[in-house]
Amino acid sequence: MSRNNKQDPATPELADTEQPFISHLVELRDRLLRIVLVVAVVFLVLMPFSNTLFTLLSGPLMAHLPEDSSMIAIEVASPFLIPFKLTLFLAVFISIPWLLYQAWSFVAPGLYRHERRLVLPLLVSSTLLFYAGAAFAYFVVFPLVFAFFTSTAPAGVSVMTDISRYLDFVLTLFFAFGAAFEVPIVTVLLVWTGTATREGLREKRPYVIVGAFVIGMLLTPPDVISQTLLAVPMWILFELGIFFSGWFVRQAESSDDEAGQGNDYRPLSQTEMDDELDRIEAGEKKQE
Repeated sequence: MSRNNKQDPATPELADTEQPFISHLVELRDRLLRIVLVVAVVFLVLMPFSNTLFTLLSGPLMAHLPEDSSMIAIEVASPFLIPFKLTLFLAVFISIPWLLYQAWSFVAPGLYRHERRLVLPLLVSSTLLFYAGAAFAYFVVFPLVFAFFTSTAPAGVSVMTDISRYLDFVLTLFFAFGAAFEVPIVTVLLVWTGTATREGLREKRPYVIVGAFVIGMLLTPPDVISQTLLAVPMWILFELGIFFSGWFVRQAESSDDEAGQGNDYRPLSQTEMDDELDRIEAGEKKQE
């Protein structure tokens, strides 16, 4: 038999280890393509309404501008590129549930049943909280912030904001408030994974409040109103996270108890272990 026809004993093992890895990569590629496809479809549907979407987005500012003021475009391509950019971000924003569903479908087979029962509510809650943060920014923060900015303009200064600067400003606030509203999820995960305890988090409440205002200072424009509007909800959501983390801990403990009830394993005592060794030795002597 030629050398090429000889079977390498390590080859099947390598094939067994490489095949699952390749299959995971293929599945990851397929799910990423599905995400891109959905985002592209949503983008194409929204693109004809890009100018209308920008008009809606600029509503909170336009409501507080003087009658003789308007938004301006200082770059030649801004009237086209800025609504285009807004539509793309909005397509990704709308597709977040589908994105999280694909991520969930990819990792769910590797989780235990009780873990899936706990992780799925966290994913749904994180999506709703992110949308709630963006809605809070649009309906509550924007009117107050723009009213403050336009009212503090010096005499003789016309407030005329560039559409590119305005889009960057509001997108920063959208993602800042969306991320800040994820505080309950972070708190629950810290308690659930054992990284922190509810009692320990309660003791660190003063530091959390100071940290919330520092984060508000870093993520929002340099004014006290937007900083406070971000810091106070973060503190309240932190308290809610501590409250709901108790429910997740109880659910995890009950799941562990259910898993333990089906496990009849009991370590052998010293006497039982000696009897088992004697039985094995007696069986070996009979075979000899």
